[in-house]
Amino acid sequence: MTAVLIACAHGTRFEEGRVVVRELLDVLRATAPADVEVHEAYVDVHGPYVADVVAAARERTDDIVIVPLLLSTGYHTEVDLVEAADGLPVAPALGPHPVLAEILADRVRAAGARPDDTVVLAAAGSTRPGAVVDVERMAELMAEAGVTGPVVTAYAAASDPRIPDAVATARADGRRTVAASYVLAPGHFSRVIEKADADLTTAPIGADPRLATVVWERWRDARVPLSLQTVAHNGES
Repeated sequence: MTAVLIACAHGTRFEEGRVVVRELLDVLRATAPADVEVHEAYVDVHGPYVADVVAAARERTDDIVIVPLLLSTGYHTEVDLVEAADGLPVAPALGPHPVLAEILADRVRAAGARPDDTVVLAAAGSTRPGAVVDVERMAELMAEAGVTGPVVTAYAAASDPRIPDAVATARADGRRTVAASYVLAPGHFSRVIEKADADLTTAPIGADPRLATVVWERWRDARVPLSLQTVAHNGES
């Protein structure tokens, strides 16, 4: 039986962001295990909407996992995707994860950061407390990945401190700042980060091939083996 991974991004009105998500989907399809299909879905802004993708996939198979192409826990992962899944497994957000920390560290170095620069890990932000915990853990992982200067967390919306405030605080301490864009693709939040007036700003994470490692790890960990599905079904009947 064919298995399905529903890769669910947030959605954006910016075409350059949609291009990046489609590029990542191409990477996932190229690295997919045999007999696993990757389906495109979005939780907001535009379709194909995740609930519709789930309904279509269920007509063909019960072996379905939703993997959020989202970097932190938030309302979408805890509420929207759970409701759309209607009992199907939903994997955790992609972060925090050491592979993401490696990508971010590489972006910081490529931007021209000095060893003593303050790195502002610039995330979108969320009203859910778990999102802040996730981003703070990513800051720790960036230090473990070789970022030698201070790493502080900041947010474009919903949570404090806001990114311009974190940049200003570092400057007041006499430090140069690097805004590490902790967003997947170009869009509204990447523009907020760019306007925060850091000395250097990294590009969004984008369709880095290393992300496939994280996505497939999340899929494997969340997937319910068919043998267990059968046991659960028989137990209900």
